[in-house]
Amino acid sequence: MEHRPAISTEKLRAWWSHRQWLDRPRTGASPAEVLAATGWARSVGGAAPYLGLFARAGLRRAAVDAAVARLEVHELPSARGCTYVLPAVDFALGLAVGAAAPEGELAAAEKHLGVGRDEVEKLCLAIERVLSDVEPLDPTSIREEVGDAVRTLGEAGKKRGVSTTLPLALGLMQSRGRIRRVPVNGRLDQQRYGYVSWDQPVAGNAADLARRYFSWAGPATLKHFRWFSGFTAATARRAVAEGGLVPLAPGSEFLLLPELAIELAEFTVPTEPHYTLLAGIDGIHLLHRDLPRLLDPADAERPLPAGRAGRSFGSEADPQTHVVLDRGRIVGLWEYDTERAEIVLQSFVPPDDALRAAVARTEAFVRDELGDARGFSLDSPRSRAPKIAALRETSAG
Repeated sequence: MEHRPAISTEKLRAWWSHRQWLDRPRTGASPAEVLAATGWARSVGGAAPYLGLFARAGLRRAAVDAAVARLEVHELPSARGCTYVLPAVDFALGLAVGAAAPEGELAAAEKHLGVGRDEVEKLCLAIERVLSDVEPLDPTSIREEVGDAVRTLGEAGKKRGVSTTLPLALGLMQSRGRIRRVPVNGRLDQQRYGYVSWDQPVAGNAADLARRYFSWAGPATLKHFRWFSGFTAATARRAVAEGGLVPLAPGSEFLLLPELAIELAEFTVPTEPHYTLLAGIDGIHLLHRDLPRLLDPADAERPLPAGRAGRSFGSEADPQTHVVLDRGRIVGLWEYDTERAEIVLQSFVPPDDALRAAVARTEAFVRDELGDARGFSLDSPRSRAPKIAALRETSAG
């Protein structure tokens, strides 16, 4: 763990878990309330948002999907241009802090592919004319409707991952709050979308994001904040200063909101374990993206399930499987076996009744409501099979 403050690792981990609502379920909280309090949920076509909301508030898939349908929460391009599931209160800020990404993609297309801004802006207007705010159109239908306004970018475009001008226009329009993507079956764990028109304001600045971030993730370092935000060092430093962040202790690089300092000082580590099964990209990890801080040293040296020889768990930027957490420490790894409809677990601690109950709850949730627990859109039972076999072998041994 980098720049360790004058506080025990055990307490710091438990505090992070507490701020992430992972020390006990907040039954009755809505999806929007969970995300506002604990942070935006990274979405890459996998089960992470569902798993995180279930772990924190016992939310079932139907409740989450209904909140999406009512626009109480929504998947939007935000920090670093990456997609997160946000509460409505943060829609404007999320779009604002993510706006640089599509602008950068357009600038690259102008430089390398001869795409003019006027051309893309005209395409944006054409798309706006064919979309409604009710019936979504998929990208193929949009292209058919706007006709020659979309231009193919040939082999050069394919090499750069932009085969036509349509994605450039869609990206700009999303960042401006003029359109939004709608999952075709209302679910967050897939990546098939249609688009509808929208009129969402875009507002907020780096200091606003800093205060949000440090309420979810503090104490955290400037490096941690820069990872999440994608801001330059100068922008991040200015945001931290304007946001009123203070050092955890004199000379510490860990920062937190001053109103949380007393609460942290008075916080005590729970004596009883509380296990939660989470996606590998859950906010408890991804807000900092500093995996060793959640690992005991011996666990950091464990080999990766079905990983390359010589690679250890703690050497990875991100977990390569889903994780089990107890009071802020990663105490196990898991995957879902669709053939046997069961969770395969490698526990770093002796399994007790509480752990077995947590596994059983999550297993039933995945089996009955999700059908699978994909880590990301391209994850599949087949691609996951070597990891499942390795986890099963380790747990049997």
